[in-house]
Amino acid sequence: MMINDSDLKHLRRCVDLAKTALEKGDEPFGSVLVSADGDVLFEDHNHVAGGDHTQHPEFAIARWAANHMTPEERSKATVYTSGEHCPMCAAAHGWVGLGRIVYASSSEQLVQWLSEMGVAPSRVRNLPIQDVIRDTTVDGPVPELAEHVHQLHRQFYLERRS
Repeated sequence: MMINDSDLKHLRRCVDLAKTALEKGDEPFGSVLVSADGDVLFEDHNHVAGGDHTQHPEFAIARWAANHMTPEERSKATVYTSGEHCPMCAAAHGWVGLGRIVYASSSEQLVQWLSEMGVAPSRVRNLPIQDVIRDTTVDGPVPELAEHVHQLHRQFYLERRS
């Protein structure tokens, strides 16, 4: 795994966006799209609280990129995210030809955390990104940031029970 200081900066922003989602009553996920030149092009957080569970930030990034970037620009861009892409978002990422993915916490970690909290598993299987798309560089998880993401999920699910 080749995580550098720039990666950490963007991942920290993803965790901040996940916290914003949590503060708005949504599941804590956040993502950032960064150009090959290091410019932040688009950022978002989860918007699934209204019931549309396709409103993931990674999916929004794929849609935005398809409409605003050339295929070459997309292939050189990096998507940073607080949590590893779900299969839907990984497929969207692959279909629009985005480049590298860097995540703070893995889907495997999320499954473990939810299980420990007694949360029923999702209807959609958690798969590693590489099981959904080919030829994409993927880096993560990042342990020090994964623990922050873990705490956000604990807060989300434990608050819902009280």
